[in-house]
Amino acid sequence: MALVVGSVFYGTPVTTASFFSKGSVLFFAILLNALISITEINSLYSQRPIVEKHASYAFYHPWTEAFAGVISDVPVKFLIAVCFNVILYFLAGLRTEPSQFFIFFLFVFVSMLTMSSIFRCLAAVTSALSQAMALAGVMVLAIVIYTGFTLPRPYEHPWMKWISWINPIAYAFEAILVNEVHGRRFPCANLVPSPQFQSGSSFICSVAGAVPGVNDVLGDDWVKSSYGYSYTHIWRNLGFLFAFQIFFLALYLVATELNSSTSSSAEVLLFRRGHAPRFAAPVAKGDVEASSEEQISAESSGLQDAEPTKIGKLAPQRDVFTWRNVVYDITIKGEPRRLLDHVSGWVKPGTLTALMGVSGAGKTTLLDALAQRTSTGIITGDMFVNGRPLDSSFQRKTGYVQQQDLHLETSTVREALRFSALLRQPPSVSKKEKYDFVEEVIDMLNMREFSEAVVGVPGEGLNVEQRKLLTIGVELAAKPALLIFLDEPTSGLDSQSSWAIVAFLRRLADRGQAVLSTIHQPSSILFQEFDRLLFLAKGGRTVYFGEIGENSRTLLDYFENNGARKCTDDENPAEYMLEAVGAGASGKSTLDWPDIWNKSPESQAVQIELDNVHREKASEGDDGQYAGENHGEFAMPFLAQLQHVTVRVFQQ
Repeated sequence: MALVVGSVFYGTPVTTASFFSKGSVLFFAILLNALISITEINSLYSQRPIVEKHASYAFYHPWTEAFAGVISDVPVKFLIAVCFNVILYFLAGLRTEPSQFFIFFLFVFVSMLTMSSIFRCLAAVTSALSQAMALAGVMVLAIVIYTGFTLPRPYEHPWMKWISWINPIAYAFEAILVNEVHGRRFPCANLVPSPQFQSGSSFICSVAGAVPGVNDVLGDDWVKSSYGYSYTHIWRNLGFLFAFQIFFLALYLVATELNSSTSSSAEVLLFRRGHAPRFAAPVAKGDVEASSEEQISAESSGLQDAEPTKIGKLAPQRDVFTWRNVVYDITIKGEPRRLLDHVSGWVKPGTLTALMGVSGAGKTTLLDALAQRTSTGIITGDMFVNGRPLDSSFQRKTGYVQQQDLHLETSTVREALRFSALLRQPPSVSKKEKYDFVEEVIDMLNMREFSEAVVGVPGEGLNVEQRKLLTIGVELAAKPALLIFLDEPTSGLDSQSSWAIVAFLRRLADRGQAVLSTIHQPSSILFQEFDRLLFLAKGGRTVYFGEIGENSRTLLDYFENNGARKCTDDENPAEYMLEAVGAGASGKSTLDWPDIWNKSPESQAVQIELDNVHREKASEGDDGQYAGENHGEFAMPFLAQLQHVTVRVFQQ
């Protein structure tokens, strides 16, 4: 910025024609130095949770950390001021005298520290980043207008002139402007009348502060006439800047100490106005205990109490998704790397398939590749639905539950589900049918108690389990015609919530839904809920794909028959399997399990089964759900998308 602004005013002549240019460059200089501190609002809010945590543990007083931050920023601000102002000052051709340069630098640097204290104070007295940034925006607007350059003080409305008196940048601008022109005479660039029409001393320079009959203008006269500034105010203004700085610094330290919450806050559900359930409504004093019990019950409600019969409202599926010899290659820093190496398998309706592997094996990578959600690298291999290649409608006819629960903070649970149903179900389904199905999804996931709750943010909105339920619900509301992909749906949940999620997936599969889910170190109870397992080693190589069996017997027999030690009855089969292939702290293996798999009869049986599936589905014709619908990339036409998205934006 110093190079850009300085180059604009480079070579300005030292005449009265430079008055406006000098005012402009000094205005930019003081403004850019002052407003650079606005970024400190974001940094203070990012570190506030850490400071509050340390204060709750009695590490230190919050104001101590605040004062330490101010001190540590002084050297950094000094270096920034030196680099910026030295380049700008000399490139713009300002007054090349040592005293004037150091006075300029002094006022600019003190202004930077003063505005830093003001913005820090603004962050300390507010409770949300949006509040602080809104106030900062209004403050910056007032500073820019009432500094004295955009609107000089003689032209300010009497009712609003008080803003300039409480504006520290106005005092700094006056000081550096009078410092630049004090005691200097500037030759006149434009005389009135022109020299050929002059007679004696009957002429004057066409700038404020000019004296008739004089060919030059004194800088002090110009600045007095144009802005009402005086050189005698320069050190008074420095005192005002120090007073502003000390006042706001003290206020910042006090506000930091008083506005730092050291008590833990419980999670709170926020409901749309007029739709709060009975437990969230105001209660009489005598009913406080009963209401609290109801609220605790509602906040802990989840899939634990869901009725299995409600899953029956989903239509069963008939399509089979298969993949064969999937290879995924990418280039990192010019070197090729293979993330998936000839992976084959299938997901049939009514089965719950687990995708597991050692750390870095490519579980999520395979899930993204199968769901057609990769944007880099080269994927080779075959992916079919009912023995036919995938088309552009594949993504919208599958559900993909991400590990991160990403939702619009301002929407309610019901609004999020309806938005998904409106845009992802085909236009052949009426709006009433879509809304009715959303209500069925709410009942499936037992979200009726918080269906009108706002998503919000963690701590003020849905808790972790409720967010995960909403993520699954958004995909179910789309009525996926093929299958549902889930990326570690139990991540971040406690054991009870994890069991509830997996049990719900089990009921979905029992009703005919095809489900493929990555899962990380499940308990033996959770692991037993799955029908099939695709297990990957490092490099995306297959270790096992097949039935898990009752009590994991089929899986354990495969490993034990191929050289692994016997699994005891009290061991978790998932942990035993990871240990057998050499994963984990205690895992040691000298066997090449991917090579064992490639040579095993089980691997050959997988290829034979893939051929059989393709042959059977090809002979059935286009009678599956997937083949019977349109194959466009989007379910709804453009105008319908525009309508629903516009409504949602207005709701925000």
